[in-house]
Amino acid sequence: MESDPSHNLAESYAAAVDWWREAGVDMDFADVAEAMLSDPAAPATVPLAERKKPEPAVVPPPPSIGGERATWPSTLDQFAIWWLSEPSLAESGQRVPPRGCAQAELMVLVPMPEAGDSDVLLSAAQGVLVANMLRAMQIAPDAAYIASALPQHQPLADWAVLQASGLGDVLAHHIALVAPRRLLVLGNDILPLLGLEKRQGVREIPLNGTAVELLASVAPDNLLENAKARANLWRRWLDWTGNA
Repeated sequence: MESDPSHNLAESYAAAVDWWREAGVDMDFADVAEAMLSDPAAPATVPLAERKKPEPAVVPPPPSIGGERATWPSTLDQFAIWWLSEPSLAESGQRVPPRGCAQAELMVLVPMPEAGDSDVLLSAAQGVLVANMLRAMQIAPDAAYIASALPQHQPLADWAVLQASGLGDVLAHHIALVAPRRLLVLGNDILPLLGLEKRQGVREIPLNGTAVELLASVAPDNLLENAKARANLWRRWLDWTGNA
């Protein structure tokens, strides 16, 4: 067959390239892809293996709760005022002060105020429960100190973040100012703040060169809902105080 003299080699090659381009094929496939019809002035694509991984985002540490320790109150009366005003302790909202006396026969520590508390800590069902417990324990109301680990009702509190932010140090300072004979902790989430495992029973924490014994149980809302938990706490209390 004779070749068509009207088409030279260059025109035939250009026509073939145009045909493949119309068909959507503009790459020559091999182990490494290479563009055949791309702009030679365009920057080369960096292989995936050689691409620099982005630097991980730097997560700032959580803000310190309580501020400078040197500025913390040194008396219980000053602490109650500071508890209601120190910005780092809580966001905006209703804060509730602790109540009771220093060197109390028993300090009762709960996770947070009840939802409806305003001027008095534990003013509703949980407060009735604690009052009944104190009566059964033969502890006069003015011989007890009622406190919360948080100054306001915060049902979705992130206790791990609070611990990392230094809430445990504030709590230990609060207990040291009260200097109670015994400590009743109602709420497993409080225990890690004091450097303890989440385990019910009698424990002790170092405080001002001595050790304070504590009895740990579940939070007041759980006690209200669980008669078995209440009976278990009462049995532990009797064993702890030698009244069994």
